[in-house]
Amino acid sequence: MSETGKVYLVGAGPGDPGLITVRGQRCIEQADLVLYDGLVNPLLLRHASGCVERTARTSRPGSDRVPQSEVNERMIAAARHGMTVVRLKGGDPFVFGRGGEEAAALTAAGIPFEVVPGITAATAAAVYAGISLTHREHASAVALVTGHEDPTKDESRIDYAVLARFPGTLVFYMGLHHVESITQKLMAAGMPPETPAAVVCRTTLPEQQLVTAPLRDISQAASDAQLQPPSLIVVGPTVAQRDSASWFERRPLHGVSIGLTRSEDQLDGVIERVLELGGDPVAMPLIQIQPPEDWAPVDAVLERISDFDWIVFTSANGVHSFLARLGATGGDARRFASARLAVIGPATAEALAEFHLWADLMPSVFRAEDLAEAMAPQVEGRKVLWVRASRGRDVLPDRLTAAGAVLEQIVAYQNVDAEALSPDVVQRIQTGRLDWIGLSSPSIARSLAQLLSATETRLGGVRLAAISPVTEAAAIECGLPIAAVAETYTWDGLLAAIAGPARTVPSHRPGG
Repeated sequence: MSETGKVYLVGAGPGDPGLITVRGQRCIEQADLVLYDGLVNPLLLRHASGCVERTARTSRPGSDRVPQSEVNERMIAAARHGMTVVRLKGGDPFVFGRGGEEAAALTAAGIPFEVVPGITAATAAAVYAGISLTHREHASAVALVTGHEDPTKDESRIDYAVLARFPGTLVFYMGLHHVESITQKLMAAGMPPETPAAVVCRTTLPEQQLVTAPLRDISQAASDAQLQPPSLIVVGPTVAQRDSASWFERRPLHGVSIGLTRSEDQLDGVIERVLELGGDPVAMPLIQIQPPEDWAPVDAVLERISDFDWIVFTSANGVHSFLARLGATGGDARRFASARLAVIGPATAEALAEFHLWADLMPSVFRAEDLAEAMAPQVEGRKVLWVRASRGRDVLPDRLTAAGAVLEQIVAYQNVDAEALSPDVVQRIQTGRLDWIGLSSPSIARSLAQLLSATETRLGGVRLAAISPVTEAAAIECGLPIAAVAETYTWDGLLAAIAGPARTVPSHRPGG
């Protein structure tokens, strides 16, 4: 039998995948098995390299309820087989998360474990709703209370008489279906009916909803708004101060769901950017980046790279593939000493910089026509190498050749179209839960048109945004209507076009 493994009880935070701790993310990355709760944002599973299994304790359409006893048995069995197991739980494992029960089961079984705290829903809901749980003038204490006690209890252990006199803020977890009962008990125990109250649902997520009302009216307000769990009830004077601290709903892409069509290995940065701007990123890669069918031509070019006066890169993919191959074959950046480097835009320049190489030329407008125009006066009689994909437009080679360049092309990677739209994306389109799809190249536009046709899926209310006029033209040629076009031909420009002129997307971010 293999040596016993270890279990990590990890708090995933309240919903926004950016709110997991650094320690929690590292545990996910190193785990052989991740058992994730129903409240965990699936975007966190991008960090997993092992197996993942959903272990929701409550039922929802399309999934079964998994009893707590089975979750405990699964953790123990996997650890006994030598696996590193992460039990990934919404919020904090020890705040209404049954983490204590799981720790006790692991202890009884002799399984080593560690607990990684997470941001609990109460603090997250308050912050993202603009409610300060404590305030020097209004609230000196916070009480976290279950709104849904164990139904097997003989009687309630919640003393509403004490809560009605509590000198601060009350937060009830899991109480959406009991709002009327909770508020009636508080008022019957003496809490003033005009006490400010709020119900927050889907906290920290783009679809977060909030209603506020006096205690006597909050149940009706929540019902009228048709709020859905998971939700929290916040009661206390600080709820009335939220307007001065509100920020979440003011972000440029608040509540906007966007289909991201880049290749899967390039999605992380765009996903993070959409989250920062308040949007709901939906991964729908329509293209895959693969190595060339044969590396021999690339290797041959790398051996004589010093022959070229100019080397042109028109994508970050080309940079990564070409230079990674250089390193794999024993070369390094010194081979580029005699060449000047041209790039089509800032993303490509940043990719070069990762290899400690700096672009000598980048056009002010990031497209092939402008790159060729910028290079034309400098390439007559010069040897130029274009590092390219397996397919693309002929604008650059045609215009450089016309300018007198001695041009050579080398395919450093392949663009391969996705074979199908995922069932989740199709369902989102059909049910109106996708607002936009971002198209970042002509080939991606054509791929989307083909996949929609193959599945007989209509876009309905989904709008399309193109990263450039060239992409827009390709989409229109395929019968796809374009609602917005980026002015700057980058993903930041694309997101700015989606946000619209009235909601400016910041051009920088902390630490970026």
